[in-house]
Amino acid sequence: MDEVFAVEGQAKVNPEVLRSMMKKSDKAGIIQLVSHLLVLAATGLGLWLTRGSWWGVPFFVLHGMVINWLYAAQHETSHGTAFRTGWINQWVGRFTGFVLLFPREYDRLQHFCHHRHTQDPEKDAELVYSSFYNGPFADVLALAGITYWIGLATSVIRHAVTGKRIPASEYYLSEDQERHVVTEARWHLALYALVVVISVMFQTWIFVILWWAPMLATAWTHQIQNYIEHGDMPFVNDTWRNTRTTDTNPAMRWLAWQMTHHTAHHTYPGVPFHRLPDLHKAIVEVRGEEPTTRTYFSYAAEVIRGSFTNKPSEAAA
Repeated sequence: MDEVFAVEGQAKVNPEVLRSMMKKSDKAGIIQLVSHLLVLAATGLGLWLTRGSWWGVPFFVLHGMVINWLYAAQHETSHGTAFRTGWINQWVGRFTGFVLLFPREYDRLQHFCHHRHTQDPEKDAELVYSSFYNGPFADVLALAGITYWIGLATSVIRHAVTGKRIPASEYYLSEDQERHVVTEARWHLALYALVVVISVMFQTWIFVILWWAPMLATAWTHQIQNYIEHGDMPFVNDTWRNTRTTDTNPAMRWLAWQMTHHTAHHTYPGVPFHRLPDLHKAIVEVRGEEPTTRTYFSYAAEVIRGSFTNKPSEAAA
């Protein structure tokens, strides 16, 4: 996605500077991916060696967190900007989509709709998708990952079984795209069934211990990123006003593949993850103002407090 979403009439980054930032790099992508997988291997080894003891608890949380944040890789490969080589983007995206129970093609198409209609309550696919449950403590259940996992499982199973899109939320899929999404969902279910069969045949819990259990239980460590990017931001067609940047530490920026610079990303989504810090600075320089910025903890606390007091969040203020 190389579109530009800077609003007409606003100061924009110099086109030559922007073109230099849009250059993709296999090297940068491989370094980021390999470092992420090495940390994942380390937390997995720690969890395996300490399973059954209290020492396993922190490893369980860390390992689940690193798995969930693989979505940062999936997101970047959906844009085709994680790597210069196209097939690497495609297969890394398929791998992460399988691990995260979130088929790559379905995610990619939904996400492109989100970029083209950000914060449009009737057209933004991610807003429409998340609006189906608005009952008691909706925000807390979403932050915990409960409604997130239910939604993903429901979507994959429904696509695979019915062979159809979900009319209420997937208006953006063409007939050809619908066929791809259905085929992808069926492959996913078949492969998950194979994992179960292997587990039973070899009488092993390894997939549960090192994959499904920590991933499902710690979705909250990543859901805050999903929430903070646009939660409570106004429904306006201006990336500088409808998208939030996260103020956090270098470790979290690394884990997020720099997607904490989310306002910059939504303004120029064709810029690869490793250049987002530079893009953020360039936009701030030409605009003369910082984007709306919050920390994870302050935003999460406000959302949770608002959910329990039934008061609307003021996080966009």
